[in-house]
Amino acid sequence: MGQLDVTAPAPSLADVGVTDSAARRIAWVLSQDEYRGRMLRISVSGGGCSGFQYGFTFDEDRVDGDVLIERDGARILIDDVSLDLLKGSVIDYVEDMIGSSFAIRNPQAKSSCGCGNSFST
Repeated sequence: MGQLDVTAPAPSLADVGVTDSAARRIAWVLSQDEYRGRMLRISVSGGGCSGFQYGFTFDEDRVDGDVLIERDGARILIDDVSLDLLKGSVIDYVEDMIGSSFAIRNPQAKSSCGCGNSFST
């Protein structure tokens, strides 16, 4: 697994941190022609094998209740409902021998599935 940069400060009042690795990867994706002008939206919804699941989409618009986190060219939107379930989390981008992916280290998660895409509180 990649090394988690726990010294990365939370960049906003959202109390959600973004590692250097995640910020670099998000900024790179958002610089690609098809995603230029968009933001990465991270959400939490009911479902998955553990009760809640993380969602990653791209959005052009910020709506009322969204928190915008900006760091080193990365722009991340989180809606107010999802924010309650993500407070204290750190968003990371992990590269290892198996592959690469975004990982959310969520201190509110009491358990999670094997793939890390869903959790329960």
